[in-house]
Amino acid sequence: MPNQTSKRSWRADKLSQIGSSIFAEVSEWKQEAAQAGRHIIDLSIGSPDRGPSDDIREILSQEALKENNYTYPGTRGTMEFREQSAAWMKHRFGVNVDPDKEILALMGSQDGLSHLAQAICNPGDMAIVPNPGYPIYAGALAIAGVTPWYLPLKEERGFVPDLDSIPEEIWAKATFILLNFPGNPIAVQADLAFFEKLVGLAKKWDVLIVHDLAYSEMGFDGYRPISVLQAPGAIDIAVEFHSFSKSFNMAGCRIGFLAGHEEAVGALREYKSNIDFGVFKPVQAAAVHALRQAMADSREERGVASLYEQRRDVLAASLAEAGWDVPKPQATMFLWARLPQAFRNEAWSSRRFSRDLLLNTGVAVIPGDAFGSEGEGYVRIALVQEEAALREAAVRIGKFIGGVSP
Repeated sequence: MPNQTSKRSWRADKLSQIGSSIFAEVSEWKQEAAQAGRHIIDLSIGSPDRGPSDDIREILSQEALKENNYTYPGTRGTMEFREQSAAWMKHRFGVNVDPDKEILALMGSQDGLSHLAQAICNPGDMAIVPNPGYPIYAGALAIAGVTPWYLPLKEERGFVPDLDSIPEEIWAKATFILLNFPGNPIAVQADLAFFEKLVGLAKKWDVLIVHDLAYSEMGFDGYRPISVLQAPGAIDIAVEFHSFSKSFNMAGCRIGFLAGHEEAVGALREYKSNIDFGVFKPVQAAAVHALRQAMADSREERGVASLYEQRRDVLAASLAEAGWDVPKPQATMFLWARLPQAFRNEAWSSRRFSRDLLLNTGVAVIPGDAFGSEGEGYVRIALVQEEAALREAAVRIGKFIGGVSP
């Protein structure tokens, strides 16, 4: 007989572990602010506010009209897409990857990030992830039944992870270590020496390196992010995610790829062959054109980087004028800002600051604790509005922080 005293829940317990609900919460704050008559300037979600180039859209349109593109595309990705991705890796980073065995097409890099642990780990395994870090890093582990070990990113170290701080017993237990250079929410940079050390440690302990390089084309001030696969021997111990969303403003297309270690790439390919049928062929064709276009451009053209560098400069300068000095990152589409001085006390959490800022000014940002415990005391500000809106946001923020006494 059914138990009549309790009601069955059709919601898995793991859903409470897959990450912060802050994005839904901020959406509710935005509705509340709008209902109060605030004009919203949304600097919360890291979604490009512009579309891809006319050429990319033209290719997508042409390919979408071809009847033979409406078959199942296959999980691996077309050979043309994989070959062009490999050619771009060689052009951009000087890295050789086998398009047949070492590249896998994805429905955006988040598709791969959310499924990789299920493909390469067993329940009860351990993985090392950054804190603060993009929420899906830890969320994907919860889904897979993998235990996270959080590697803190500290301001006193410039937010660069301290590899020497990882205990030997953690290295011995870990299946993989996931890092993100330049990062989200923090534009942490890594040089080749860091990657060489990481590769050495990973080989010593037989730990797979998973590198999220979604912001590879968003470097500023002459800085160009590098690939972990540039480190000697990395192909034997590392995989790397690449995204077309940020690099080519193709966020709605949902396409990216994984490159690197053959067995790990193959495991994700095998897993995904059971859960989806791949990326729509016209989208892959558009992505091929985007890569060819990037390879044909001169270094000086810099793709999307120049737009976000100019926005960074405008917002940082405007915030300084408003009384809030925020460091200027050398990459990505985000500012990572410590709360203004008057808010650095027990009365103000990053979440309270973000909510009150939105309700009082209409400016939406994300509280740092959404990315992990080490994010408390900070907020993430996305550079996803035109310059006039960024200047207006800074003026509103200045009035808000000026109304709070130290």
